[in-house]
Amino acid sequence: MTRADEDDDADRLRIDRWLWCARFFKSRSAAAEAVRGGHVRLNGQRVKPAHAVKIGDALQLTLAHGVERDVAIAMIPKRRGPAPEAAATYVETAESIERRRKAAEERAAHAAYVPPTVGRPDKRTRRLMLRARQRGISEP
Repeated sequence: MTRADEDDDADRLRIDRWLWCARFFKSRSAAAEAVRGGHVRLNGQRVKPAHAVKIGDALQLTLAHGVERDVAIAMIPKRRGPAPEAAATYVETAESIERRRKAAEERAAHAAYVPPTVGRPDKRTRRLMLRARQRGISEP
């Protein structure tokens, strides 16, 4: 391998490995499965897990709960380090951040009104429903 090849490898990384290093997925195999399943798009195109990414590439990710994230690759990590180090490897768009915030609010609001038990409410559920009624919130 020549010196030029080594420099080229330093600014490129497999997409599944980058996703794992950036902590979007808990395992590299989960990242590869998401790429194969079409949940990850590189510059608007479906790619294979072995496809190389470079600084400046745009990724569209569909993660848990159907939340979509749009990020640009800011750097290629040398290892899977701590979360602050991983967060420095990408820049998320403002629209993506707003979309995630709204989705989180909707999930939290929906969870607040769903009774925790199925069927006849238990004592805790009745108290939660009573508090919701007193605040003027309608039940589902």
